[in-house]
Amino acid sequence: MNGAPSVRLQGPDGASAQVALHGGQLLSWTCRGRERLYLSPRARFAPGQAIRGGVPVIFPQFSDRGPGPRHGFARVREWTHAGAGRFVLRDDADTRASWPYAFQAELTVELGADALAIALQVRNTGAETFAFTAALHTYLGVDDLAGARVQGLEGRAYADATRAGASAVQREHDLRFDGELDRLYPDIAGGLHLLDGERGLRIDAEGYADTVVWNPGAALAAGLDDLGAGEHARFVCIEAAAVAMPLSLAPGADWRGRQILTVADRTPAA
Repeated sequence: MNGAPSVRLQGPDGASAQVALHGGQLLSWTCRGRERLYLSPRARFAPGQAIRGGVPVIFPQFSDRGPGPRHGFARVREWTHAGAGRFVLRDDADTRASWPYAFQAELTVELGADALAIALQVRNTGAETFAFTAALHTYLGVDDLAGARVQGLEGRAYADATRAGASAVQREHDLRFDGELDRLYPDIAGGLHLLDGERGLRIDAEGYADTVVWNPGAALAAGLDDLGAGEHARFVCIEAAAVAMPLSLAPGADWRGRQILTVADRTPAA
């Protein structure tokens, strides 16, 4: 896809996925004959560049919550295909220059007839305990952002990154998108629904404690070279995240987080 080395995965009932070795990044998920993810037409496929869209793997640092590169290095490194839907990243001299720990990260992609599960496992292969944050920065395609809404967050507290991390509580039953939105909902993972016309997705998570919801809005999107004017209206990011409290791994220990997306399209009225 786009000339980048990638692996195509085939599931039941015509479901398929495409995973780039650059970043170990899921680029496409087709289910029930429709593409379910968003990939920017201006996405860059080059060494050291993050790919805009799909499911970037955020590790070992989310955003600027640490001294390393923003959103970590996993999304710009080359992963190894380990067979079937497994992809592996190990530490090397370059990763240890910005994060001085030995690790193995493994991404597993599982396809069902109506569902996709993406799991990230991190193992401490060194002699020192380390802490990290992680997320699956999932770009979900929508037909109409103005009509899209997320359910399952009513009454939940969140930190608003568009207001310097100010705390607030969501009062609305449906979260809608009418401008830039960047929220971290701690201690809630899964049990969400994204509705967009006839499209529907249930979003669940295991191992991840938090949820991040993001859309850049019109102004920010227009200023991003790898996105562009109007492209914000084609996706919503709903991320399974371990962000609010860093995870700690002792030598030899591992952690696993999993996001499950289940298609719940509505049948048009006759």
